[in-house]
Amino acid sequence: MDKQFLILGIGNLLWADEGFGVRCVEYLNQHFEFPANVELLDGGTQGLYLVQHVQACDVLMVFDAIDYGLEPGTMKIIRDDDVPKFMGAKKMSLHQTGFQEVLATAEFAGGYPDELLLVGVQPEALEDFGGSLRDVVRAQIEPAVKVVLDFMAERGLVPQRREQVLDSTELSPNQLAMADYEAGRPAEDAACRRGDIRFIPSTCLQGDSN
Repeated sequence: MDKQFLILGIGNLLWADEGFGVRCVEYLNQHFEFPANVELLDGGTQGLYLVQHVQACDVLMVFDAIDYGLEPGTMKIIRDDDVPKFMGAKKMSLHQTGFQEVLATAEFAGGYPDELLLVGVQPEALEDFGGSLRDVVRAQIEPAVKVVLDFMAERGLVPQRREQVLDSTELSPNQLAMADYEAGRPAEDAACRRGDIRFIPSTCLQGDSN
């Protein structure tokens, strides 16, 4: 029986560099075709809803923006037992369950991957509601994707490059595809993008007093 592979991007596209993981999975899906035993998943901020997917795979590969305390844009690769330590370091919002808890729940329920790979990039900006990836983080999408492709190749899996790049994501609403999202995003002076979403309504209505 073929091993089951899961390539997972987690994060929130609406908070600038927090969307790095989702953009990596989007890139893979748009440029490559994968065999049936490989699942690509835009995990967003689904938290514990991801447990069933984690339980079903033998090899788990995760893209995410991780605060390693390093220079913005720095990519760091974590393997196997060390992955939960880093995934627990970040909860970007009150509604997001840390992925460390997802892994712990999967293990407790009796289904845990044999291999784990975390490809994380140090974010530059997070508190920019509606903002996009900063250049140093965006520049790491293709290098991060190559890490996962090489990892899979070592295990005998080589996806086929698509003859034509997909315009849509197929993994999430098309409005969230990077090109459409960038084209439709208002300029910063036309839409409030300051701080915590819990405070945005009041700050936007009051305007900037400075």
